[in-house]
Amino acid sequence: MTIKPKAKKFRIRRSPAAPDAGPGGEAAAARPVPAPDMHSSASAASASAQPQPQHSNAAAQAAPAATAVGKSPQSGGQTGGPSGGLAGALSGQVSSARETRLETDIDAIRQEGLTGRQLRMARRVAQKHDLPATSDFDAVRLLREKGIDPFKRANMLELVVPQNKAQPDNTPAVGQNVQLPQTVPAAKINLPSTELSPAERRQHEISEMQRAIAGRRRRKLVLLMARLAFFVLLPTLITGYFFYAVATPMYATKSEFLVLKADGAGAVSSLLSGTQFATSQDSIAVQVYLQSKGAMLRLESEMGFKTHFSQDWIDPIQRLDPNATNEQAYKIYKRNVKIGYDPTEGVVRMEVSAADPEISAEFSRRLISYAQDEVNHLSEQKRSDQVSEAEAALELAENKRREAQRHLVELQQDGMVLDPEGVILSLRSQINTFEMQVQQKELELAALLDNTRPNRAKVAGVEADINRLSEVIKRLNDRMTDASEGENSLANHRVQIQMAQADLATRDLMLQSALQQVESTRMEANRQVRYLTTAVAPVASEEASYPRKFENTILAFLIFSGIYLLCSLTASILREQVSS
Repeated sequence: MTIKPKAKKFRIRRSPAAPDAGPGGEAAAARPVPAPDMHSSASAASASAQPQPQHSNAAAQAAPAATAVGKSPQSGGQTGGPSGGLAGALSGQVSSARETRLETDIDAIRQEGLTGRQLRMARRVAQKHDLPATSDFDAVRLLREKGIDPFKRANMLELVVPQNKAQPDNTPAVGQNVQLPQTVPAAKINLPSTELSPAERRQHEISEMQRAIAGRRRRKLVLLMARLAFFVLLPTLITGYFFYAVATPMYATKSEFLVLKADGAGAVSSLLSGTQFATSQDSIAVQVYLQSKGAMLRLESEMGFKTHFSQDWIDPIQRLDPNATNEQAYKIYKRNVKIGYDPTEGVVRMEVSAADPEISAEFSRRLISYAQDEVNHLSEQKRSDQVSEAEAALELAENKRREAQRHLVELQQDGMVLDPEGVILSLRSQINTFEMQVQQKELELAALLDNTRPNRAKVAGVEADINRLSEVIKRLNDRMTDASEGENSLANHRVQIQMAQADLATRDLMLQSALQQVESTRMEANRQVRYLTTAVAPVASEEASYPRKFENTILAFLIFSGIYLLCSLTASILREQVSS
């Protein structure tokens, strides 16, 4: 962006004064110069922009005026020295705002770096629109003020227009620019000239240029169409011919099945039993199994998968080599067996394609049976693992209880006493009884001795009874002591029997818990049973599903077009980089 200068420009011109000055020179020099108006400033700017001949004309016009005003120094005028210097004083002229703006715009256009061809084009467009341009840059400025783009292609093509015919008197038509030198009209008596006028020659050259441009465009268009036909249309036609005439029709059989879980009685365990999230893992496992090489080998062993796709009437692209390996057959299997699992609905969708509709339906039925076996195997393995662990725990509890019971019986047999605690209680009761009798006898003896003259026979009898009872109590205490002390005492034997009884009771509780665990595990295993339910049974198709001829042809066209576009862009970028 060019910023216009704020200060005005001053153009200083030296007056073309003669070498001598006369008496009138001082008066001529003293006369004030009239202030130039806008028209005179514009004419001055135009005159300054004209080529050198116009400057020479202006100098020629200024020379007589200078000779009329001043005198020659040889004539010895009255004014000399300072007066002569005053006659040759400088005359100044102030440029207007319009002149300043014009010069600023022209300077800005000059700094754009326009080529000579663009300047010539601008001059021709300005002549066409009858604009008074003083130079090529001024022509660009005038056209832009009119709102005309001088470098637009349409403006260049509109230059070829019929020239304005001259008047019968060989005078230029109204609005026609006079260009010098002009051709001298030939006399009527002269023969017609065979040479072309400059205008006709220029029109002829422009026509030749237009025809050359049109010819180049036609050649480029023809080459483009040839490339498109070779790289896009021809491959598309070959692909369409293959799909419509060569490709073997394939019949697809669609089926859908679900993996369900048995309803449980528990509240917490059955929160997700009725949703698809309860069997999502099993459904994914079934999907993975049906897409595996094992399912393909099982289908090959039962139905002859390789034999079906190795027949001669199948097209070469879908045909399987008779001696193909399992990997090659697996590629054909993945291409013709498509399985998808919908986690939102819990449905497994399967599509099996084959060259025969009945074989396709049979393949689908066999794969569903394989899925059923896989589901049963998964649930059976879960149930067997859980039940086997519970039964192993029950068996261990039974063995431990049996060992505890055997140990108790052995203790009872070793002591020859089935109930040592009962024996000890019996001894204690006997000792207590005899002690009570001793106390009674002692009371009776004290009563006898209270007499002044006791009966000695009765006293001796009571004392004898007390001694006998004391002997019995002593024997019982000794027996109690023997039963309570030592390793083989009744007390020790009693303690061992009590510990064995407690161990047996514990083993009984553990056995009961193991039995409950086995029952609950069996119930949980029954709730974890998986069932495969066929929602959509496979039905043989009557019409071929593949190949989709029209869709595949359009897709091939788009693919080839994209490849050609990418290659063309890459080549153009590389060409531009190399040329630059």
